[in-house]
Amino acid sequence: MNKFKIFSLALVAAGSVANAQDIKEAKKAIDAEQFQKAKTLLKSIIKAKPSDGEANFVLGTVYLNQSVVDSAKIYFLNGVEASDKKNLNYIGLGQIDLDNKNTAAAQANFALATKDMKRKDVDEYIYIGKAYTNSDNPDYNSAIASLKKALAIEPQNANALLAIGDAYYGANNQNEAYKAYRDAFTADPSLLRAKMQLGVLLKGAKSYDEAIKSFNEVIALNANYGPVYRELAETYYKWGRNKPATAKVNLQNAITNYEKYLSLTDYSLDSKMRHADFLILVKDYKSLETVANKMIAEDKVNPRIFRYLGYAAYENGNVDVAIKSLEDYIKNPSNKVIGSDYMYLGLAKIKKGTNAEGLVDQASFDSGIANIKKAVELEPLVVEELGDYGKELFGKKQWAQAAAIYELSSSNSESKNYLTDNVYYGIALYYANLDKKATSPEVAADLAKADAAFDRVLVASPSYDEAYLYKGRIGNLLEKEDQIVKNYETYVANITAKGAEESSKPATVKKIVEAYNSIGASYANTDKVKAVEYFNKALALDPTNAYASQSVKALK
Repeated sequence: MNKFKIFSLALVAAGSVANAQDIKEAKKAIDAEQFQKAKTLLKSIIKAKPSDGEANFVLGTVYLNQSVVDSAKIYFLNGVEASDKKNLNYIGLGQIDLDNKNTAAAQANFALATKDMKRKDVDEYIYIGKAYTNSDNPDYNSAIASLKKALAIEPQNANALLAIGDAYYGANNQNEAYKAYRDAFTADPSLLRAKMQLGVLLKGAKSYDEAIKSFNEVIALNANYGPVYRELAETYYKWGRNKPATAKVNLQNAITNYEKYLSLTDYSLDSKMRHADFLILVKDYKSLETVANKMIAEDKVNPRIFRYLGYAAYENGNVDVAIKSLEDYIKNPSNKVIGSDYMYLGLAKIKKGTNAEGLVDQASFDSGIANIKKAVELEPLVVEELGDYGKELFGKKQWAQAAAIYELSSSNSESKNYLTDNVYYGIALYYANLDKKATSPEVAADLAKADAAFDRVLVASPSYDEAYLYKGRIGNLLEKEDQIVKNYETYVANITAKGAEESSKPATVKKIVEAYNSIGASYANTDKVKAVEYFNKALALDPTNAYASQSVKALK
């Protein structure tokens, strides 16, 4: 009987060792971003030993990081009922609280996680630090404070050093992040993510060639470490985008490395979604639509696929599919809707409501604008993407519709297209109201907005002389004589100051003649001598100008 008891205990011990090894393998798979493999391992551990609190916690964390909150919560709640390391699961529940902006509840859960810690325990502090860092509403200072508690106990704990590096990185403290990542790799040379993060810092600093060298050092240590190829892909993409001369080669390098990254993951639906995210980044919408349709065939449940299908369908001209896909995605209250979702839905409705012949379905167009306004509320810098769409309408001379787009895209002074979009906004409003009666309150309001847009242009770029030309034209429409004279005279003075080479260009001469005629017309009712003087200036440049010659005759 005693032998049987001893043998039974040995089996239990062997099972515990096996579980520990499986957890270790699962964590290695998570680090390698082989999430499906990790989930399979963890589920097998839980099936064999439902009381394994750590396995429940790690599995819940995988689901939480993939934004599958319901599944994450199930495993965390199972974990708090476990007999082994159940306290870790309070940390997972605490991160969900942080995501929901319930800081008090999160802190209460973290307190439950730490209340029975032994003097030399550190894992709880590390996981709490990660929760603060990885939350949808990160609190990097709290993360750093928790991780410092772990490091006070174990100064060379590589996982704590890596985690505090991530917290410093999130807090934009590059120097401390670099030191932490370097120390983490020194403490554990097998911790490739720490070394990889040194390259991520270089990528963030736009030292793309140095970042690539750093990533290649990781590959030299382990050519099968998948995440480094994803970082390489993103580095080549950003390098190509920032240096257009290198774009073709670097974009191909980006795609090649991303394909290598995929080959080292588990080709699960999650990895395919990461692939879809990258295809959006490199704007390969043909491939994205193909990938999205394949994912729908595999999994009709995961709603994020409809986001990808909506984006791709819009870019590929399938606006009805885009509208339905994105509306299906947005209307589900459990989905995390981002600014780009509303932007693409709005653009699809606008494209549906404006055809090449210039016909406008106002209801569809207005609905699209309302969606884009929601996008801007969620992500103010989404306006940087709008200018090209406004330009498309501008090119079709759909002035009012172009102006509606540019009104949004020109509103954020932080946008890289702020100056250009204000120019287009002002011009679009001018032409939209060119043939309307300025006495209408709506027209007067639009022209005032156009004038204000050109004022913003002149603040951002005082040398943009065309702004004065358009402000003079707006004055003409509004019949504001002082505005006409002031702005046209400023235009002529600025152009003349640039020298004969600029002022003698045929297109410029035409604009100067316009200015002289407009100023002459403005003076015609109050100062005939000045009026004739300006009409004669116009005739000196263009002797055949009928308006100027007829005006001179009428004034004599």
